[in-house]
Amino acid sequence: MKSVFLLPLLLAAPAAFAQTKPAAETEAVQQTIRRFFDGMRRGDSAAVRATLAPGAIFHTLATKNGQTQLRPERPTEFVKAVGTPHPEVWDERITFEKVLIDANLASVWTPYQFYRGSTFSHCGYNSFQLVKLAEGWRIAHIIDTRRKEPCK
Repeated sequence: MKSVFLLPLLLAAPAAFAQTKPAAETEAVQQTIRRFFDGMRRGDSAAVRATLAPGAIFHTLATKNGQTQLRPERPTEFVKAVGTPHPEVWDERITFEKVLIDANLASVWTPYQFYRGSTFSHCGYNSFQLVKLAEGWRIAHIIDTRRKEPCK
C-alpha cells in the first residue's frame, strides 16, 4: 500500500526540481542585469564592470540617412563614462520581457526607457547574452535599438 503513495511522489520529484531550478537561474540572470543598471544609476564603474564577462562586446543599432547601421561600442569606454562624474543620474528603466536559458547561456530581451535625471532621452530594446562563469552569470554581449518614439 505504501508503494502506491510513494510512486507518485517519486515521479513528481524530478518535475518539481526542474521547475525550481530554472526559476532560480532566471532570477540570477535578471539580478546580473539589475546590478549592471543599478551600478550605472549610482555612477559606480566597479559595480558595472563586475557584471561583464571578459571580452564583453557592446553594439547599438542606429539609423543614419534612413540606413540602419551596426555600431560597436567599447565596454571599457562605457564603464569609464559611468564612473566619470556627470550632472544627471543615468537611469535606464527596463522590464524583463523574455529570458531564455540553456545550460550556461542566457538570452534576455528587455524594453527600456532611458532618462538623464528626470528628462526622457530615448527608448528601445536591449538584447543581452549572458554566460555562466565560475563567478556566476556575466554579460557577454549587449545590443540595443535607440529611438525617441514609439516607446513601450
